[in-house]
Amino acid sequence: MPSAIHPTACIDPRARLGAEVTIGPYSVIAAEVTLGDGCVIGPHVVIQPYTTLGRGNIVHPHVVLGDLPQDTRFSADTPSRLIIGDHNVFREGFTAHRATTEHGATVIGSGGYFMNHSHIAHDCQIGDEVIFANNVAIGGFVEVGSRAFLGGNVVAHQFCRIGAYAMVQGTTGLNKDVLPFMLIGGRPARHYKLNTVGLRRAGITGERYRVLAEAQRRLRGKQSLDDLPETEELRQLKTWLAVSSKRGLHRFVAIDGARTGNEEE
Repeated sequence: MPSAIHPTACIDPRARLGAEVTIGPYSVIAAEVTLGDGCVIGPHVVIQPYTTLGRGNIVHPHVVLGDLPQDTRFSADTPSRLIIGDHNVFREGFTAHRATTEHGATVIGSGGYFMNHSHIAHDCQIGDEVIFANNVAIGGFVEVGSRAFLGGNVVAHQFCRIGAYAMVQGTTGLNKDVLPFMLIGGRPARHYKLNTVGLRRAGITGERYRVLAEAQRRLRGKQSLDDLPETEELRQLKTWLAVSSKRGLHRFVAIDGARTGNEEE
């Protein structure tokens, strides 16, 4: 099946288009853009230079990909990139910016779903199968692990890390790191419990779930994880905790109104 490109689309001859690409009315594809096989680009989309999309991405109207980072020190001629994996959906008004560092990259994985008017800033690293609800906005250098879910209007400060399988309650403001596998929300944001629904959907049940539950209890009490059974998820958690944090870690909510010793910032 040949590509279907609307006659009003503006495509730079230096752009590279894969097979069976669809590009809608009035969309702009700039130089040094790569579109993988089967990408569907809706009307009024702008894809700026140094942007790469893998296979099968669906881009809805009024999305802007790869524009200049919102950093007053950035020079527009700096060769930095936005790299996107396969089979993502970008809904209306989504934006993602390229990196601030020379030859650096903002990276979005595969299988994600990014709802209306959500935003990924420069130098972010986004895992696979991530969901951003409407109006999520994350600052520069934020990391989001695979299969994390960010509810509507969540905002994250620069350099925060949001672990894999985490679920962030809508309207939560994050200025510190979020543990993998956890549910977090409130004002100020606090870890509540394991993301039970997300873990069950991912098939993390039985002994694997019980080990995570015990790890969560120990982290709440600032105890060691060393003697717990070495499941895949526990290894992921330990590896994540071993990385130096620029922002620190959000605290746990108090239990039954009692102080746990770590509620205050």
